[in-house]
Amino acid sequence: MLNRLLCVLVAVVVFLPCMGIGSLGVELSVSAESAIVMIAETQQVVYEKNAYEKRGIASTTKIMSSIIAIESGKLHYTTTVKAEDVSVEGTSSGLKAGDRVSLLSLVKGMLLSSGNDAANVTATMLAGDKQGFAELMNNKARVIGMKSTNFVNPSGLTEDSHYSTAYDMALLGSYAVKNSVFTSICSMQKCEISYGERGTATLCNHNKFLNMLDGAIGIKTGFTKASGRCLVTAVRRDGVTLVCVTLNAPDDWSDHKKLLENSFDKIQLLKVDLSLPLLIVVGSNKDIISTTIPREIIVPYVGEKPDVDVVIFAPHFLYSGVNKGDVVGSLRLYVNGVEFASDALLSNESAVVHNEPENKGFIEEFKEILRKGLS
Repeated sequence: MLNRLLCVLVAVVVFLPCMGIGSLGVELSVSAESAIVMIAETQQVVYEKNAYEKRGIASTTKIMSSIIAIESGKLHYTTTVKAEDVSVEGTSSGLKAGDRVSLLSLVKGMLLSSGNDAANVTATMLAGDKQGFAELMNNKARVIGMKSTNFVNPSGLTEDSHYSTAYDMALLGSYAVKNSVFTSICSMQKCEISYGERGTATLCNHNKFLNMLDGAIGIKTGFTKASGRCLVTAVRRDGVTLVCVTLNAPDDWSDHKKLLENSFDKIQLLKVDLSLPLLIVVGSNKDIISTTIPREIIVPYVGEKPDVDVVIFAPHFLYSGVNKGDVVGSLRLYVNGVEFASDALLSNESAVVHNEPENKGFIEEFKEILRKGLS
């Protein structure tokens, strides 16, 4: 069994530079009033233009509404649609009062058809009303780190106090694309949803960006007269995900294609060599095992090499035997203070316990580790 857990901070990490995805690009001109490209895995900004100015975000709001729905754990719950939730202006997923619909169908309605009706029904289902749901949205925004955002409704219809920034929306997009359910839905070209007794309907994705670049995985379009054209997209290539946000962009499709291609050209890759100085004692016979991680970790970055820290959670002593490849601990890797990866810590060899463990204190056991490790 595992004895006391130790938390070890590895201060020295060896970087082995890999070939970059491309060379540095030239400065770009885009139509957007605000724009940003962010590396989703590290939240590093690759490009920005007025990214911290507060603006309307239109239906890109539904990214947050969808994430809350997905994380609720109630995707297969159903609800009866109320008339007041579907009597709404703007885009619709075709819901009518009395329909019986699942939360999963509502998420599809929000992400594919940008249904304001689906957003309202989601809010009522999960929080009782739009005001209560907006509180959930704002609470989640604080957790994600969106400090310049305020949500008032679940759909993105224009209200003066409903706003965000390109930077905050990139944080939201980076968070959302780590959820496999979210990415699978926003990447769909079309899908069927059930209205209950009224039958089914086919919804088509409004986001034509899915067909514009290799590796595109959505995310969400938006438009109101007040906000202009808003768009959040993501592209994943060779394990690197870039999130692009434009707000009030008359030529948003071209902006995103240009920004993402240029940003991938700037990405460099670092292979993090985790030579772990961790030895674990097994049994009273004091066999020592070394450890490793099961995969290679590659960190994308632009500009200067990032700061990397590794926190290891592992026992200093195992009372029972261990086989090669057994999980004996875990680690977390942080890039510039943001958690980038976590993984198991595996034993590099087997060790069999022949005798009962001696009843020694922590200090004596630690001295044994040092003596064995230095011998």
